[in-house]
Amino acid sequence: MAEQYILALDQGTTSSRAIVFDRRGHIAASAQKEFQQIYPQPGWVEHDPREIWSTQAGVAAEALAKAGADGRAVAAIGITNQRETTIVWDRATGAPVYNAIVWQDRRTADFCAELKRQGLEDTIRAKTGLLIDAYFSATKIRWILDHVEGARRLAEQGRLAFGTVDTWLIWNFTRGRLHVTDVSNASRTMLFNIHTLAWDDELLEIFDIPRGLLPEVRSSSEIYGHTEGAVFGSEIPLAGIAGDQQAALFGQMCLSPGMVKNTYGTGCFMVMNTGTRPKVSRHHLLTTVAWQIGGEVNYALEGSIFIGGAVVQWLRDGLGIIRRSADIEALAKSVPDSDGLYLVPAFAGLGAPHWNPHARGTMFGATRGTTSAHLARAALDGIAYQTMDVLRAMEADAGLAVQELRVDGGATASDLLMQFQADLLGVAVVRPNITETTALGAAYLAGLAVGYWPDVNALAGQWQLDRRFARRMAEADVDRAVRGWRRAVSAAIAWADG
Repeated sequence: MAEQYILALDQGTTSSRAIVFDRRGHIAASAQKEFQQIYPQPGWVEHDPREIWSTQAGVAAEALAKAGADGRAVAAIGITNQRETTIVWDRATGAPVYNAIVWQDRRTADFCAELKRQGLEDTIRAKTGLLIDAYFSATKIRWILDHVEGARRLAEQGRLAFGTVDTWLIWNFTRGRLHVTDVSNASRTMLFNIHTLAWDDELLEIFDIPRGLLPEVRSSSEIYGHTEGAVFGSEIPLAGIAGDQQAALFGQMCLSPGMVKNTYGTGCFMVMNTGTRPKVSRHHLLTTVAWQIGGEVNYALEGSIFIGGAVVQWLRDGLGIIRRSADIEALAKSVPDSDGLYLVPAFAGLGAPHWNPHARGTMFGATRGTTSAHLARAALDGIAYQTMDVLRAMEADAGLAVQELRVDGGATASDLLMQFQADLLGVAVVRPNITETTALGAAYLAGLAVGYWPDVNALAGQWQLDRRFARRMAEADVDRAVRGWRRAVSAAIAWADG
């Protein structure tokens, strides 16, 4: 019998990727394609849902071709995706009624502030584990219903469907036969009760969203259905779904309470496994569903940093000081440090643990001697500082000192960033051999559902170390640097409030 593979589809904020994994968890082939970012107004971020679908389907076919495989060689498909990004489409035609409103989009910040003024924070937090913020799907859905002509009427007639990106992809892979999501994605909508594991009527009433829009919520690892035969030339089980950060937690084999990973992607997302009971944060972190396998649900604490690797894209596309994202490393390394320059990359507000939607990107400490190299260094440093803020909040919530931080995502290729991260944290920063752990987590969830791997224990041995980074910087120098960062963040927030 020909070798069988798992196909993982990783639909991200700036690109669609497909990775073919073998039984050892090794990458047999991969493909990636960037797609257009749409900025209609300041603070607004959109994607074309049709381009999301076309790029994802395209890279899936390309990756299989590179592996020398066809649909018959795929045991299952696992899907992981940018979360919260909101798509509403016509059930009859499959056509989107509006562009996808991306998780970074801030257009509903004023409505979120109104909900807070109404005293709804505690109600929403208790049910969803989330803070009221424009980040999540609920206010985005409401905006589409209220601003797209005829959308609310069609939704009330049951003629529209809502989905996060996983739901949209599965709808298209099955030609409209399946309208489903999993618990991890549902838990990011601000409409899902993480205790009852169901859409919540009171929340639907608060946001004025018809229940008929919503997909069926399933576990993270089961056979939901099969692709339409025409898509891959054969019907393939769709068997795993998880939001990107939960998938990365699973792919990093953070299976025990207290284990933590940070993904350095467009944003940065730190997630701690808290076991089978949700843990309420006292430090402005989110309580979320990690995954559900069989009847067991795992929960997590999460800190979301809105701008991580996106700051490198800004240096490339906005300022033009580098030609390729990979050039950031050499430019930043050309100076010993940032020479006192701090960049607070609050281009879409500040996420955890500050949650200030009105903050904007600011730079402090520039002198006549500041160069593009110092700015590149400050940009990488800003990613590490934000991660430090989240880890300290997470340790306070969990009541423990984290011993190691498992890392993944594209920016972990920067040894400079990883070393500075270890310097700031004073704990080991651990990079695995396979840093595509988001896709790997989706592959694992799908493979478990179809028996490709027998159980979770069979997966744990596949995690392998690439490099462990330990603190090198003197503690006094770390303290001085951190004090400067705290002043910079305080000034950025004061600027926003002023």
